[in-house]
Amino acid sequence: MVFWEGYVSDELMGTFAPIVLYWIYAGFYHLLPPLDKYRLHTRKDEGNKNLVPFKTVVKGVLLQQLVQAIVALFLLTTTTNASGVIVQPSIPKQILQILVAMFVMDTWQYFVHRYMHQNKFLYRHIHSQHHRLVVPYAIGALYNHPIEGLLLDTVGGAISFLVSGMTARTAVVFFCFAVVKTVDDHCGLWLPGNIFHLFFQNNTAYHDIHHQLQGLKYNYSQPFFSIWDKLLGTYMPFNLVKRPGGGFEARLAKE
Repeated sequence: MVFWEGYVSDELMGTFAPIVLYWIYAGFYHLLPPLDKYRLHTRKDEGNKNLVPFKTVVKGVLLQQLVQAIVALFLLTTTTNASGVIVQPSIPKQILQILVAMFVMDTWQYFVHRYMHQNKFLYRHIHSQHHRLVVPYAIGALYNHPIEGLLLDTVGGAISFLVSGMTARTAVVFFCFAVVKTVDDHCGLWLPGNIFHLFFQNNTAYHDIHHQLQGLKYNYSQPFFSIWDKLLGTYMPFNLVKRPGGGFEARLAKE
């Protein structure tokens, strides 16, 4: 029994809950006070280094989410039992399905992401759009070229869902969790007590290294683990140091 049962179908929740949660969580970060003592980059750097205006970022994210919603609604409705009766697996099985989906999504995104950096045409014409945000922030987490959004996130999510065998109801939990993690990885803040920083090595500072010019060819893994970076030699260790003017800075350990 879930709180939306009887009001909204699992398929609609799985489609739209991650989108709504994205804007709630990213909006929360956006509306926070400056919090200069926790920032990985100064506000001045965010204004000077980023190559795309905020309004363009918002439009780009909305476009990607439109495509994701269409694909998700089709996928979730077409894989539902024709009778409409779904037997929800046990909690341990659902946890296992979510872990499988996390691994599948990480695997897909690592290799597609890495190839988009290695192929000069794809980087120049597609993936470089995401890196126009040299200083990441929460609302820009899903700012991508539409083709990248389709290949990296939408297809990756679909494959994760299908391989794991999860139901639409379990998918609500998984995709909401993935969205929150992705937003957090781009928030640009190293806040005390952040559970993602405590439980995931692949976190805000880890991904910030990848957005730095010297780290472009490292730390491709996203959004959960750092397994593939470490196995395939693209892991870049870093040190988190306090910036003299306040805040923190993620510095490459091999500079």
